[in-house]
Amino acid sequence: MDKVDEKKETQTAAMDAEMVAEAASDATASATEPKTVTAATADEESNAEDMSQFETLFEESLKAFEEGEILQGTVINVDHDTVMVDIGYKSEGIIPIREFKDAEGNVTVQPGDTVEVLLEKWSPEYGTMRISYAKAKRGKVWDLIMEAFEAGEPIEVAAFGKVKGGLTVRIGEGAGSVKAFLPYSQIDVRPHPDMDSLIGESFMCKILDCNRKRENIVVSRRALLEKEMEEKKKETLSTLEEGQVRRGVVKNITDYGVFVDLGGIDGLLHVTDISWGRVGHPSKVYKVGDEIEVKVLSFDPEKEKVALSVKALKEDPWLNVEEKYPDGSKIRGKVVSLTEYGAFVELEEGVEGLIHVSEMSWTKRIRHPKQILTVGDEVEAVVLKVDPDAKRISLGLKQIEPNPWDLVAEKYPPGTVIEGKVKNITEFGLFIGIEEGIDGLVHISDLSWSKRVKHPSELYKKGDSIQAVVLNVDKEKERFSLGVKQLVPDPWESVPERYPIGSSVTGKITNVTDFGIFVELEEGIEGLIHVSEIAPGKPKSPVGEFNVGDEITAKVINVSPSDRRIGLSIKRIAEDEERSFYSEYASSQDAPTTLGQLLQEELKTKEDK
Repeated sequence: MDKVDEKKETQTAAMDAEMVAEAASDATASATEPKTVTAATADEESNAEDMSQFETLFEESLKAFEEGEILQGTVINVDHDTVMVDIGYKSEGIIPIREFKDAEGNVTVQPGDTVEVLLEKWSPEYGTMRISYAKAKRGKVWDLIMEAFEAGEPIEVAAFGKVKGGLTVRIGEGAGSVKAFLPYSQIDVRPHPDMDSLIGESFMCKILDCNRKRENIVVSRRALLEKEMEEKKKETLSTLEEGQVRRGVVKNITDYGVFVDLGGIDGLLHVTDISWGRVGHPSKVYKVGDEIEVKVLSFDPEKEKVALSVKALKEDPWLNVEEKYPDGSKIRGKVVSLTEYGAFVELEEGVEGLIHVSEMSWTKRIRHPKQILTVGDEVEAVVLKVDPDAKRISLGLKQIEPNPWDLVAEKYPPGTVIEGKVKNITEFGLFIGIEEGIDGLVHISDLSWSKRVKHPSELYKKGDSIQAVVLNVDKEKERFSLGVKQLVPDPWESVPERYPIGSSVTGKITNVTDFGIFVELEEGIEGLIHVSEIAPGKPKSPVGEFNVGDEITAKVINVSPSDRRIGLSIKRIAEDEERSFYSEYASSQDAPTTLGQLLQEELKTKEDK
């Protein structure tokens, strides 16, 4: 508005004032004069009434406004950006439309609505003003906040953000709401597991601190919860008893159990009391906030400790396991755990059986159950033994199929010649594949009658095809004994005929010891010359006198095929030679007839020389 317009407006206002004054003066004068009811008089009265209304409107247009005042207004226009509000002044107020939008962004007013606004600034000289709908609402919210703070009454808040140390909450709605701070320690009676879950939620809080000038508010949800819990706690403690069945809400979950709120007092539901069955972790069964039914196992009023159980609400499943799972019956169950020694199978909730690793296969050597089973597998097994007192059920997996060792014993009687491939070689023998899952063992001692075998790998390698004779089948111990040397006759059986006592034999020395000399007569056949059979007189150690590899001749003095021994003697050969020499002399005419004569003659011969 320029100065010319201001001047005109001032002059117009002055003229209007004069007209009002004159009209008032005329009205006063006419009131003192006697009235004559004529047509002219009626017109005058009508004009007076119009002037009175005009005066009222004019006075209202000139009334004073105070900044900070809450005024009533009428919405006269709503567009995309602004809302026009008439508060009874000669010009309307303009308010940004954002102040009239709700949380979803919807405009909450329309033309004709009556609203309260705050007069922020007024310039009567220029006829301008600044008003706010949000601040008017905000002012009312602050009034409610201060009333609640002074009275110690709770107030509703809505969480809308997370900040360092807590949550930001809103009191009131829309643009007129007031922010407050909810510290983390004041959210719940114990550390809240998930603050994010509260964002978007509305709840009651107590105002701990409030400063309107600084617009600083601190609220507490915990204070109300503690008060509510204390009231519930008194009621619960007065009625709680052992053996009761009550409903509660899961308050917290730990590795060892679940804390259940029974109404102001928490009870512990230990992990072992959740179910008769196996529970890996309580969180797999319950979550915070779940409402569950529990039985009170014990209650200590002084310490306010309560032990709870869910499984106690059901009958112990082990009471009738012998009737439900008799020995020899077949069952189906789920593998719930694997250990080095076996697999645990759940037959029903709270009842598990063990399949020992030795009961998993007739033929395979199972070192760990994971070779054939995994957790979660559905398996069929046979009940081997039930011990309800110890709560143990022994199961067998291999018993589902016939025992192949029963068939093997009938199919391969001792003496049967079989052929198979070398599957494994050890220090003590060879394992030969007979049938699927069944191996036979050829012990190192049964590889050869004659050869000294230090290791089976000297004769065979893995994968070689080999023939062997069945020596024995022990189905109880699941052992299949084979022999290779038994394919040919035992050379020791003919030793007495080939090396008769008294015959002379020649062989190579294979070993020299203090107690005698070992002589190889043929491959695999050795004889022993005992130290006492080496020379006449006191026995002396042959070590150093004889060497390995030397050929030596000896006389057979004993034979024992069962012990695989041949006794040899060197001195017996010398004695035989002496006898032979004596016999030659005795048979000669000139020869001495006695041993003494022979010795005298030999001495005489030496003297002559």
